[in-house]
Amino acid sequence: KEVRYSDPVLVQGTDGVGTKLKLAEALNCWDTIGVDLVAMCANDVLCAGAEPLAFLDYIACGRLDVPTAAMIVKGIAEGCRETRCALLGGETAEMPSMYSPGKYDLAGYCVGVAEHGQLLPRIEQIHEGDLVIGLPSSGVHSNGFSLVNRILEHTATKLQDRAPFSEDGCSSFGDELLTPTRLYVAPLLPMLRQEGEAVRALAHITGGGLTENVPRVLPEELAVELDFSGVSIPPIFGWLAAKGNVSEREMLRTFNCGIGMVVIVTGDGDQAAWRKHLFPHGAVLLGKVVSRGPSEQVIVHNF
Repeated sequence: KEVRYSDPVLVQGTDGVGTKLKLAEALNCWDTIGVDLVAMCANDVLCAGAEPLAFLDYIACGRLDVPTAAMIVKGIAEGCRETRCALLGGETAEMPSMYSPGKYDLAGYCVGVAEHGQLLPRIEQIHEGDLVIGLPSSGVHSNGFSLVNRILEHTATKLQDRAPFSEDGCSSFGDELLTPTRLYVAPLLPMLRQEGEAVRALAHITGGGLTENVPRVLPEELAVELDFSGVSIPPIFGWLAAKGNVSEREMLRTFNCGIGMVVIVTGDGDQAAWRKHLFPHGAVLLGKVVSRGPSEQVIVHNF
């Protein structure tokens, strides 16, 4: 990486992919789970205003199956290429007394760098009238799979069954659910570099959904009011809500519901900057920052 920081700060993030591993194991399909691992870590580092620089992985299992490990690492390498992040290495631990045959656990660690004066979030600079932008998700991503697995079991749905909501009409539930987590470095990093002063905060919508992740970057006295009428919600979420009898409140607290990253930008001036950088990546104007009333910090309409 070329040196372009006058006051650099290192940012680190670590994460895993949770019980999405159970689906990869059930289908013996390991080639995308590595992308999920990179995305979960790199997207979090990005939320601090940092550029991901390096990634390391940890793979734990009972007995290592080399073809399986190769597929996992292939996905990790793909994710690193997409983020222009160096894959420095990792650790593989065989622990037969801890893991039964065929069981795996994954963890990742990402290091990034940011200019000290451009670290995010800038909570003290968020004001009423600031705009809330949403970047679309690719599907369920890597959170909420404990509930997904319960719904699949409750409905006796097999991962190999055709998903009636799939766009091509022939994809299985496994195909839909294993769609890798979207990486947001490519669409957002250029905006942070060129229009950084306009960005107030980024919120990666992971465990806890919109209703728990967005408040983490808001002042206590402010809230966001969101309108989902312009959001293209992947149909997998409608199926999960209907078949699992999941309430709107629980859906918004568990899943990303079609929005994988939230960007809060200043409401001053025109909107040319974020439109130029984010519209080509499917961004939608979700709503705005408002004064907080007695209700929660995330108010959603037309979901």
